Amino acid sequence: MKKYKILAEFIKDISSETKDIQTYLFVKDYISKYQLTIDINSIPAKNKMIEINTILKFQDKQENKKKSYFEIIYATLIKLDETAQEKKEIEKIVLCDVQKDIQENLEKAFTNLINNSGFKQVVVKNIDFEKLYNSRFN
Repeated sequence: MKKYKILAEFIKDISSETKDIQTYLFVKDYISKYQLTIDINSIPAKNKMIEINTILKFQDKQENKKKSYFEIIYATLIKLDETAQEKKEIEKIVLCDVQKDIQENLEKAFTNLINNSGFKQVVVKNIDFEKLYNSRFN
């Protein structure tokens, strides 16, 4: 049984930047080298509620002058069950469990951002939030 309930989820901020057509043409051939980074933070709210911000960035980590940049901040508001008390348990809910629940909508929104920016060959899917969460302990 889940110890939380998702009250809302929405795109809080979204960004796509490609400077000009020359940059677009360069990036179109180079985008397979781009890297996805994920950051998750949370903000406590009243009455056992937590705002969780999942930030996905897709960017070129090289020193190329021609770059595109893609970012989404996906917000989720949850309410914890009264039985969710331990810090470790709440941490897993925020960093893993909720992420798996919103994953389909998150990946679809981010893929649409990149595709609508002209890069149809990019699909963001199957992010392994369980593995990411567990890798924090290694």
